[in-house]
Amino acid sequence: MVPVRQEGYKFCQDICIPCYQTNGETVLKPAAFMDLAQEIAYWAAQELGFGYDSLHVHHTAWVLSRMHIHFAKPVSWREQVSLFTWHKGTESLFYLRDFDLKNAQGESCIQATSSWVVIDERTRRLVRPEDLEQFLKVDYQVDDAIVVPAPKIGLPKDQEPEYVKDHVVAYSDIDLIGHTNNARYAVWAMDCLPIDQASQGVKDLYINFNKETKAGDTVQLFRLKNANSWYVEGRVDGKSCFVVKIDS
Repeated sequence: MVPVRQEGYKFCQDICIPCYQTNGETVLKPAAFMDLAQEIAYWAAQELGFGYDSLHVHHTAWVLSRMHIHFAKPVSWREQVSLFTWHKGTESLFYLRDFDLKNAQGESCIQATSSWVVIDERTRRLVRPEDLEQFLKVDYQVDDAIVVPAPKIGLPKDQEPEYVKDHVVAYSDIDLIGHTNNARYAVWAMDCLPIDQASQGVKDLYINFNKETKAGDTVQLFRLKNANSWYVEGRVDGKSCFVVKIDS
């Protein structure tokens, strides 16, 4: 049974928030939302004919490149919610997909926009949109959970980041295409924050994925506080593999 239903050009999944996706205040964690978004994105793409199975035949795969998540209302353990997603076209090399998580009263609690690319699974290189037109054709209507596409982010240039720790990419980090799952980077970033700061909740989370990491890679994690924002960057061999900006 397909766990999503189609409503016009959008897809929806009804979810009861489980305890293991929440924090000490029983509120849904940012990384848990990313897990939910990733799963419904895969199902929606599959229903539209360009999901994991369809791309895998051509030795290609979806990879999340950027994401902006806005947390408007807290979502709690045992809460009944509906998560909506929809494809909304392309921008340069990116395929855009938005998300809207609503509570039982129909209030929008979490909105997100994401930018995806397609890679060749053999070479790990980007596949350009014009090379995918034959099997990525889809009708859509533009609706915005967040109007502006997820931006490019980086550490502020006028401050020196603080080294936090090393993380060796392990079994629990790896996803179905053999590299670190996108939500794991949010886990690492939140773990770099002081516990009292992380527990206060997040207003907006921005994340850029700059270079894939694989099992055995040692990721050096750095953090930096700038006004009301925390930045976390992961580096492998001195090169940035991801950057997260967290606004509280």
